[in-house]
Amino acid sequence: MPKESGRKVVATNRKARHEYHLGDTYEAGLALMGTEVKSLREGRANLTDGFATFYGDELWLEAVYIPEYLNGSWNNHSARRRRKLLLHRAELIKISHKTREAGFTLVPLQLYFLDGKAKVEIALAKGKRDYDKRQALREAQDTRESLRAMREKNLG
Repeated sequence: MPKESGRKVVATNRKARHEYHLGDTYEAGLALMGTEVKSLREGRANLTDGFATFYGDELWLEAVYIPEYLNGSWNNHSARRRRKLLLHRAELIKISHKTREAGFTLVPLQLYFLDGKAKVEIALAKGKRDYDKRQALREAQDTRESLRAMREKNLG
C-alpha cells in the first residue's frame, strides 16, 4: 500500500471565524485511537463546539465530535472524549502564557491528515461581541454588493 502524501482536510470550523478574533495559529498532532482514525478517514468529524484546555502541563482537545466507527467492535471509542494534543514544550509554554491573559481561548480551526498523520490547526482566539459580528456581516455584504455592481457595470 503506498504511503499517503499531501494534505487531506477532514473538517473545518467555519463558525470560529465568525465567533472569534483569531490570533496565532499552531499545528498540533493528535493522540487518537484506531477507530477514531478510521472514522476520520471516512471524513466524519465536527469541530463546531470544540476547544482546547490545559490540564497540568498538557494540552487537551475537548468537545470535538468524532462519531463511532461504523464497523467497530466492542472497543470503539466514545464520540466526545478528550484527546491529547501533541506540541513541542516551548510551544506549550508560550500558549499557556497567552491563554492566562483575560479573554483568550484555544479553538480548533481545521482537522486534517498531513502525510498520513492526523493534525489539528488551533488558534488563540478572543470572543467577538455581538456588534463586532454584525459589523463583520455588514462589511461582507457591502463588498459582495460592490463586486456585483462592478460586474454588472462591466457586462452591461
